[in-house]
Amino acid sequence: MNGGEVTVAGSDDLKSPLLPVVHNDEPFERQTVGQQLRTIFTPKNCYIALGPLLCAVVCLCVDLGGDDTTTARNMLGVLVWMFAWWLTEAVPMPITSMTPLFLFPLFGISAADDVANSYMDDVISLVLGSFILALAVEHYNIHRRLALNITLVFCVEPLNAPLLLLGICATTAFVSMWMHNVAAAVMMMPVATGILQRLPSSSSSTEVVPPAVGKFCRAVVLGVIYSAAVGGMSTLTGTGVNLILVGMWKSYFPEADPISFSQWFFFGFPLALCIFVVLWCILCVMYCPKGAGQALSPYLHKSHLRRELELLGPMNFAEKMVLAVFGGLVVLWMTRNITDDIPGWGRIFDGRAGDGTVSVMMATLLFIIPSKIKKGEKLMDWSKCKKLPWNIVLLLGAGFAIADGVRTSGLAEVLSKGLVFLETAPYWAIAPMVCLIAATITEFTSNNATTTLLVPLLIEIAKTMGIHPLLLMVPGAIGAQFAFLLPTGTPSNVVGFTTGHIEIKDMMKTGLPLKIAGTIFLSILMPTLGAYVFASKGGV
Repeated sequence: MNGGEVTVAGSDDLKSPLLPVVHNDEPFERQTVGQQLRTIFTPKNCYIALGPLLCAVVCLCVDLGGDDTTTARNMLGVLVWMFAWWLTEAVPMPITSMTPLFLFPLFGISAADDVANSYMDDVISLVLGSFILALAVEHYNIHRRLALNITLVFCVEPLNAPLLLLGICATTAFVSMWMHNVAAAVMMMPVATGILQRLPSSSSSTEVVPPAVGKFCRAVVLGVIYSAAVGGMSTLTGTGVNLILVGMWKSYFPEADPISFSQWFFFGFPLALCIFVVLWCILCVMYCPKGAGQALSPYLHKSHLRRELELLGPMNFAEKMVLAVFGGLVVLWMTRNITDDIPGWGRIFDGRAGDGTVSVMMATLLFIIPSKIKKGEKLMDWSKCKKLPWNIVLLLGAGFAIADGVRTSGLAEVLSKGLVFLETAPYWAIAPMVCLIAATITEFTSNNATTTLLVPLLIEIAKTMGIHPLLLMVPGAIGAQFAFLLPTGTPSNVVGFTTGHIEIKDMMKTGLPLKIAGTIFLSILMPTLGAYVFASKGGV
């Protein structure tokens, strides 16, 4: 030691490099032209070039007719560019979602400030607040406690396999109503597989495994992934598709009343309930044969579930407060705008407060209320919010920006002129077709991207047919959530497929009749219940 001075190696030589020089004695091997070309012309780089190339072709070669269609043609080119990147995943989805921020101004579609406004409105606020609350629920294991308690109710003695399956599926659907369906599937799958771990496996057990056990395992995994999707249809917060629909309605028809949380629930919940009952019946018929309860009873007891609950311990102050804040948010969502005759609390603020307002307000309380676990610690801090799904937030913003661009550029008007032949088409034939088209496309791309692509087109088709736009917008958006056939259809399917309990043929056998049933229910409920619920959405 010399008087506390620290000598840094090389510090007296001002010309010494900041980083150590690595001497490589091996001769440098120069790449040939062919090798260099192979590193450049990779499939991913070709997909990256495909987007701007298709955009250039559209902008230079496509003639939309009319004298003043340059902006509309540019908008079509940008759409082709974005969807090429979305479909091929050449660029990460969140980055593709941000491209309108520079493409729209460069192509003369919208000003930079106008595009940026699409990425932060009341719907985005609703998403951010609800996701923060979902993270709090996950952090304090409230979802696991809820699942075990509800499953205990359905785990009767003697064991009834269909009833236990109903408990697991109903719990997943309920959780998915209040948070994104992918998050609900991720949360509930460990709970479900934890129950299945008590059952013998043909690969790890020396005893003869009854076929009913393997079938029940498949039923549980299929039930979780499909219940998460079905439950998410009930509420605006259950899936990004519903939020995209609401945002586009607000963008295209600003003079009309916005779709509130409670209004969507009054339509979405009965629809989801009908589809859920069909899902449970399909799983019971295919995977819960007679004698399944008797085969499962040696491995599943209420004592096992009670032991899991005991390991969680009693609810502490933090869990109770998170549950109270979450319950308060649901009440505020449901009572902001009830009916025309019974106005909700939103009337006090003359319509200035939205669902996103209370979502962020209640989420803020989590950062104020103490947890009583550690001194000075709050229920939530920003470090716990690192898992916020910004990719979904950006995709929602891109959907709203596209909706604005299609409308302001004149592309919507151009598309409507090409749909005149639909004026005489009956609604009962168009609605199921719209739903099936959306349900087919969504198997090969994300349901959010499918909705963003289809909804602006459906608005113009509805105008051409002379019907209320929601009569086609809602079937298109809900149909985009019927990704029941392939593992790649939605991340929820991947969560279930990676457990190893199900195969693609299981998804096909269950998903196809579920998709057909969903299309039928939607086609019946939209012109009946939907017309009643959304009757106040005038001005279009």
